[in-house]
Amino acid sequence: METPLDIVDIRVLGSLIEKEITTPDNYPLTLNALVTACNQTSNRDPVLTLDETTVMASIDKLARIPLVRGLHRGDARVKRYRHLLGETLNLHPAELAVMCVLMLRGPQTVGEIRTRTTRLFDFIDLKHVEITLDALATLSTPLVVQLPRRPGQKEVRYAHLLAGEPDLETTEPAPVRTMSTDRIEALEQAVESLRAELAEVRAELEAFRREFQ
Repeated sequence: METPLDIVDIRVLGSLIEKEITTPDNYPLTLNALVTACNQTSNRDPVLTLDETTVMASIDKLARIPLVRGLHRGDARVKRYRHLLGETLNLHPAELAVMCVLMLRGPQTVGEIRTRTTRLFDFIDLKHVEITLDALATLSTPLVVQLPRRPGQKEVRYAHLLAGEPDLETTEPAPVRTMSTDRIEALEQAVESLRAELAEVRAELEAFRREFQ
């Protein structure tokens, strides 16, 4: 991309992509729901603590590229936001799913990508993931790069290029996840989704109250 994105931009975009697929009834997202999604502790690496001002500044930047659009849904009084990554870059669902997990969780192996995209896209097998990565890496403006294999590593990892070339000094592999950890993550994800819905209801209620003050 001509305009490299920063860590906040990446988190905003990744969160919007994820919620469009996993919680379509609540998408597009209100600002409150988007902040909650950005600050999730599950399925995020690194975990961030962003406020509304920071997220709104990123939305304004992404809207100019354009990778995000604000809109009103039906008769809702609160503005909502949707990503335009797939439309702007002409990405297929499989490519969008791969980009999403790389944006939200950093560099990963083919196996990790397939496991973590389960809720986003149904890849047939590891080869299907590899083909998708290759397609993203060979675009006229590449969106994915294969990282150099480090001593002791059995599998290569891949990173997105939306923020420019990855810093190899800060792309250490994520710790191995056990089955119990995965189950905990699923529960945390459910809790975060409920929090997002609650934040959305609160925002709607606050807008309603302001209208009749």
